[in-house]
Amino acid sequence: MNRDKHISSVFDRDLETIQALVVKMGGMVEAAINDAATALEARDEEMAEEVRRRDRAIDLMEVQINEDAARLIALRAPTATDLRMVLAVMKIAASLERVGDYAKNIAKRTSVLAQMPAIDGSGIALRRMAQAVNRMLQDALDSYIRRDAELAEDVRQRDLEVDQMYNALFREFLTYMMEDPRNISSCMHLHFIAKNLERMGDHATSIAEQVIYLVTGDLPEDTRPKRSSVPMATSLTGN
Repeated sequence: MNRDKHISSVFDRDLETIQALVVKMGGMVEAAINDAATALEARDEEMAEEVRRRDRAIDLMEVQINEDAARLIALRAPTATDLRMVLAVMKIAASLERVGDYAKNIAKRTSVLAQMPAIDGSGIALRRMAQAVNRMLQDALDSYIRRDAELAEDVRQRDLEVDQMYNALFREFLTYMMEDPRNISSCMHLHFIAKNLERMGDHATSIAEQVIYLVTGDLPEDTRPKRSSVPMATSLTGN
């Protein structure tokens, strides 16, 4: 019995170490979102380039988390419940890595947009959307740390707000393009950025769903309202 307690204690300690890496990775990703949005609004190419450079550290963090989690599984042979926790950590890290990639993509387009005429209000609107996504991500990670299924469900529901912001921005950019063909290139880049932010919200929602699964043992039923479809949205993003 004492041996079992010792094994459990070692597992908990190792898992806490990995979870600390996830929290650190989350902070890096939150900073990437904020800085990418700030660079876009300010048309700051130097800050945008810094976001792109820092993405490498986020990628390496995911690699380390996966390696540590795989080692933990191999050495500790966790029970079903403990294994679920380790797999959730790996899935959360994967979602964070994807969000970091989207922030990097925004930074790439910022450097291009800085050479084009500005579209009035676009930087502010996209920054507002980025802030909503960042709050979702922060709360999703907080719900994981606290094992708070209620907060995680709140994050799921708030994804609808991000979807609605995306739809509104798409229509606005489409109007700009129709009014003046010279706006097409800029608006296409801005639309890609809005789509990246919308996808970030989806990944924050995925993290929240992992938390609900950890706490309850079941993935939530898909009762969250879906975003309304936007004509041409798929064709414009190439997805």
